[in-house]
Amino acid sequence: MSELQLQILRVLDKAPITDTSVTFPEVETSAVQAALSSLTARSMVLFKIIDKESWTLTPEAEEIVEKGSHEYRLLEEVTKSLDGLKLAEVPKLLGTAGKLGQLRAFKNGWVKKDGDKLVSAVSSKPQDITANELLVIKDTGSLPDAKQLNELKKRKLVTKIKKLSYSVEKGSEFALEIKKLETDLTPDMIQSGLWKTATFKPYNFNAEGAITFSGALHPLNKVREEFRQIFFAMGFTEMATNQFVETGFWNFDTLFVPQQHPARDLQDTFYISDPAVADKPEDETYWENIHKVHEEGAFGSIGYRYPWSADESLRLVLRTHTTAVSSRVLHQLAKDPKPSRFFSIDRVFRNEAVDATHLAEFHQIEGVIADYDLTLGDLIGFMDRFFKRMGVDKLRFKPAYNPYTEPSMEIFAWHAGLNKWIEIGNSGMFRPEMLESMGLPKDLRVHGFGLSLERPTMIKYKLSNIRELVGHKVNLDFIENNPAVRLDEELV
Repeated sequence: MSELQLQILRVLDKAPITDTSVTFPEVETSAVQAALSSLTARSMVLFKIIDKESWTLTPEAEEIVEKGSHEYRLLEEVTKSLDGLKLAEVPKLLGTAGKLGQLRAFKNGWVKKDGDKLVSAVSSKPQDITANELLVIKDTGSLPDAKQLNELKKRKLVTKIKKLSYSVEKGSEFALEIKKLETDLTPDMIQSGLWKTATFKPYNFNAEGAITFSGALHPLNKVREEFRQIFFAMGFTEMATNQFVETGFWNFDTLFVPQQHPARDLQDTFYISDPAVADKPEDETYWENIHKVHEEGAFGSIGYRYPWSADESLRLVLRTHTTAVSSRVLHQLAKDPKPSRFFSIDRVFRNEAVDATHLAEFHQIEGVIADYDLTLGDLIGFMDRFFKRMGVDKLRFKPAYNPYTEPSMEIFAWHAGLNKWIEIGNSGMFRPEMLESMGLPKDLRVHGFGLSLERPTMIKYKLSNIRELVGHKVNLDFIENNPAVRLDEELV
């Protein structure tokens, strides 16, 4: 038992403690609370917190209580001589307080000006009301007259403070000494029977557990997992995305991006230098079909009408989109065509300048739906259902161009926080020449859509700079302390 705990029990044994700040004026409030909490855990005392507001004097006010107010001291100097006090003498006698003293003395009607002098304007010396009021505040912490208290506050003579104290009364286990409480039930106590007479410390179910230091999921991983669960709930199968390096054939040619397209330039794409090229695909028929569509046209397409280069097609690049993965999966689907749903979420690479909203490496979310006799209306309807599960219920669609989809649509959502429509994705129906060149039947049509992972993550976590989410400037406390994103149960 600490000395303070013993003092509290001895005082309480005689009478309840109504204000610990009065009973123990020299003891810190935190020390009193610690002692009371320990005694309360043993049911020896009960206490309540008393939270009061009071007023305290500033150093200037303390000086006024000791020497008198500025205006009262000025009056005393004026009345010392029958001729009054010269104005030039005021700063010498009262210092910087002289000017304020003059203003308030004139306001109170205590002095008046007579040429270059100040003379008394009262027949008898008045009371120093300011000093008296401050003395009351010093003794009681308040002032009955709210108007006068406000005036003293304006003059910066008083400041408000919060006073924390406790009222204490006896508990059910009150005693002048602390009994030893057992914390754990041990095998020895059970075997000896000591547990029958031992007094155990009660469990404190309100106590917070010790902080466990551990790893934390990055916000991108949290949002990624939410998207994965939405896809799984809607019947999608996840595509393998562990191949970051692709050939130009799968990354560009199968998607009918022309070999002269700006996207293939070094300033837009990362090319691999060693090895620089890959082997041809094993499916020679598919290779020739792609060659033919580009150079001459086929499957209803007139093609691009340029000499198609096999060497350019076999150059190795860091994939610029996960649609290259979708192209591989659809090619496999052609061996056993059937309605299917696929999705992928993984990194892609673009040779872009890094700024607040762009990185050279980012994530792309991609979905592919293959079924018979699909229409553009089916795609719009699916987009509406998909984004509602994300909590986005206001969508707009804008016609767009993609080399491998027709028709194509950009997807916009209403952002209430920004109060404007923002682009959140791209979509379309894969072109017949892309699907038929793989060997898929004509009536099996495919929807495709994609969006960024970083943008919805920044919106959910209220980030304005992507470098706060990814890179060496990321605050590790932000990653550890932010909870996982939770979507509305009704939408899921």
